[in-house]
Amino acid sequence: MADRAAGLPIAREGVPFVLAAGVPALLTGFLGWNGFSLVLGALACYTAWFFRNPYRKIPPGKHIIVSPGDGRVVAIQEEFEPRFLKEQSLRISIFLNVFDVHINRIPCAGKIADIAYQPGMFLIANSPEATIRNEQNAVMIEMPDKGKVLCVQVAGLIARRIVCWASPGETVKSGERFGLIRFGSRMDTFLPLGSTARVEVGARVKGGETILAELPCADPS
Repeated sequence: MADRAAGLPIAREGVPFVLAAGVPALLTGFLGWNGFSLVLGALACYTAWFFRNPYRKIPPGKHIIVSPGDGRVVAIQEEFEPRFLKEQSLRISIFLNVFDVHINRIPCAGKIADIAYQPGMFLIANSPEATIRNEQNAVMIEMPDKGKVLCVQVAGLIARRIVCWASPGETVKSGERFGLIRFGSRMDTFLPLGSTARVEVGARVKGGETILAELPCADPS
């Protein structure tokens, strides 16, 4: 999969929002309506900052899982994933607030086996119920050693739009950008049982840069 957002200062999806506030800010400033111009200008700046697309140095490693997003770890637990994996997994959930980078990244190298969109509710994203009940988009990644990792974009109370640039059958790299969520959301990563979390609940993580977990090695040698 080509990293369509590589090298861009902000995500393409953010450009219309920036223009929607930036153009009126310039016009009201030209007309001398300085109060309106300042408010709209501040809104345009915040919107551009929200859709920012920072460079990240992807850590090397065959058996590591990098964070799919920026935010705070809100849950690490073993549970049965009933919809896609249909097996016991280690779930690591990350809550993205409105001040975090919202570009989403591939957690590990492999091939996209499937992508499934699920309509749903818009509960606050850091609540346990959001895992099952909220609108979401699940990306299933099959690794070369036949293990599977499920990365789920979960909409939140404010987020009303999930964007996914990936397609089934594509080969992906660890840390590659694959989508975003507007405006405040959550990322759930389901890993094979036996994986070891390298973060703790409450930790702040960076998408594509923080090592989230380590997969069990198929061959100890």
